[in-house]
Amino acid sequence: MPPPQSTPSPLPPEISPELESWAKAWFQDGQLDFPADFRWGTATSAHQVEGNNTLNQWWAFEQIPGAIWHGDRSGWACDWWRHAEPDLDQMAALHQNAHRLSVEWSRIEPQPGHFDHSALDRYREILGGLRDRGIEPLVTLHHFTNPLWLERRGGWEDGGVVALFRRFVETTVQALGDLCSFWCTINEPMVYVAQGWFLGQWPPQRSHFPTAMRVTRHLLFAHAEAYHAIHRIQPDAMVGYAKHVRLFQGLRPGHPLDRYAAGLKRWLFEHLWVAATGDGLLRPPLAGFERDPRLVGTRDYFGVNYYTQDRTRFTPNPLHLFGVEQFPPHVEQSEPGRHGRPFAAFAPEGLYQVCQELQRHAPGVPIYITENGVPDREDRLRPRWLVAHLQQLHRAIQDGCHVRGYYHWTLVDNFEWAEGWGLRFGLFALDPTTQERTPRPSAYLYREIARRNAVPRSLEVPPPRP
Repeated sequence: MPPPQSTPSPLPPEISPELESWAKAWFQDGQLDFPADFRWGTATSAHQVEGNNTLNQWWAFEQIPGAIWHGDRSGWACDWWRHAEPDLDQMAALHQNAHRLSVEWSRIEPQPGHFDHSALDRYREILGGLRDRGIEPLVTLHHFTNPLWLERRGGWEDGGVVALFRRFVETTVQALGDLCSFWCTINEPMVYVAQGWFLGQWPPQRSHFPTAMRVTRHLLFAHAEAYHAIHRIQPDAMVGYAKHVRLFQGLRPGHPLDRYAAGLKRWLFEHLWVAATGDGLLRPPLAGFERDPRLVGTRDYFGVNYYTQDRTRFTPNPLHLFGVEQFPPHVEQSEPGRHGRPFAAFAPEGLYQVCQELQRHAPGVPIYITENGVPDREDRLRPRWLVAHLQQLHRAIQDGCHVRGYYHWTLVDNFEWAEGWGLRFGLFALDPTTQERTPRPSAYLYREIARRNAVPRSLEVPPPRP
């Protein structure tokens, strides 16, 4: 595979005066100020940006014809493994003071029990580069990818994965802990389970509910073991997880079967995991109300990945958990993914709702929005969607929710798993062949938001941008 023709370049030395004026015009009706220590950042994951991650199960999956939309492959991705630093400069140029990234297990432990210290050294360079630029790192330890050797041992279906993950976490935190004390153990565990073992669309492409629940238990135990291992190494560390929230609701108001299907999906997809990491109780269908003391209180913060709300219509098909999702036709929607369904519908009020729910569930536990964004190649929706969601976040803070930071997904267009290069979430557009970055107008808007530590008071779109 030939390398990219050029390396990433930071924001142009001369900021576009037209786009800078357009970004400032959003604030013409005033601003809503955020707390002084609020974190403004972006989020990425290793496989989606590093490139050439040949030793994990996703790289192998990409080689299967038809597995990825349009036949795409991650390839060099955003070329971070060789050239992350120019993108760190871009973060600094956008006045960001935080960034969420992940480490790749298969780079750090390419063979069982063999740890590649040169890989750990490269992660130290990236973390040090963030800190040198005044950017606080949040490191995710598992973001959907596994070493191939782990897959051959049964992956997350085999209970031995818990001890193996703990060993990997201990080694990684001991090597990087002087540069990071803010950790996310597992990203979107129930998305990982649903896509891999229920819908069967991601590796290992299974569709078997009992196995899905077994994998969920193993992920919970691995999270708990990692949580305690990190605190043994770094007693003052902040440790949590990133939970995807869809806020399933019935499609037809007042329809009892729609409400039942939506409630079932909320229970399985959202509540089971959060409840278990609070009181340690494994509720049905995970187990028969069994308590595991390792799980109790294993969240120093809540990480929330929120993109949209789902509306559920009842179906008698148990393979769909008695419900299928669709968005109301009158709601503004994003561009579609590989299956023709829009990725998201405009529902910023859901971000306020989830913050309120978490605040009631665990008063005082800090909340970080660890992902939020919209696929929008033309940057037609992103500016208004960004402002609207941040307005709801400000509202939640004013109403007493302990929201401490916001990480926009994402900095630069990256490889979006089974969607390949078909969905573009970046503040910067990317040409994967040349690695050329082009700032979208939203990059200027987010730069102004972070610089002011405030969001526009109005949702009225300023005059047309250039």
